[in-house]
Amino acid sequence: MKLTRVLVLVVALGAGVLAALLASQMSSPPPEPAKVASAPAAPAPPPPETVDVLVAQKDIPTGKKLEAADIGWQSFPKAGIVEFYLTRTARPSADTELVGSIARAAVLPGEPIREQRLLKADRGFMSVILSPGMRAAAVEVKAVSTAGGFVLPNDHVDVILTRAAVKGAGMAGGDNFTSETILTNIRVLAVDQQVGDRPEPALTVKDTVTLELTPRQAEMMAQAQQLGVISLILRSVREPAERIAEEPEQQGGSVRVVRAGVSSTVNIRR
Repeated sequence: MKLTRVLVLVVALGAGVLAALLASQMSSPPPEPAKVASAPAAPAPPPPETVDVLVAQKDIPTGKKLEAADIGWQSFPKAGIVEFYLTRTARPSADTELVGSIARAAVLPGEPIREQRLLKADRGFMSVILSPGMRAAAVEVKAVSTAGGFVLPNDHVDVILTRAAVKGAGMAGGDNFTSETILTNIRVLAVDQQVGDRPEPALTVKDTVTLELTPRQAEMMAQAQQLGVISLILRSVREPAERIAEEPEQQGGSVRVVRAGVSSTVNIRR
């Protein structure tokens, strides 16, 4: 055998071996990546400690007598508990003890029940909601003299008295009337027998409005009702506490009135 043929055979054999090695490497799966050890997960924080608090289960309007379905226990975070909340730990039977009490103020669903805002059913409601030292006085009114019927409990009003003026030597003939504000920023306790707010104002004629007055104001109101017509002027809830400066009193003009065929002039003061 010639040397050339031997070399060709050796080269061919080496190429075959190399091809076989390459084929085996390409067909074998890639090596798995080395696993990295993960850090241990942080433990979950413990749930906040809770306390059962007595809350309103439904809307409780002012003056409503509490029923068993109106109140119930609800879990509250212990960190947010206020001292005047009623808790199951301190008062386990509060949900039954307070049944029959009357709400002095409206309570919204989910709002904690405060015993200070309740009163026993055997006591008069109006005497309880009165501020210390104040009196409740009823005023006979009509819708036209109560801001069109929009005056509702817990509103604040000014009281205006309109009466016939005493005729003097310097006054013109005819009927003369004067209007003056006798009381300001007066709280309305009730309208007829309604002591709480309604979802919408009732545009109906009212018979009486009960006002919260000092003893002296109550005397003035009793006298004013005998002197003339009482009107209640509704004040804005956004009105500042300080008194607003008013314009000085001035003559407001006159109106010609015909009664039973007799013409007269009515002077109006502002």
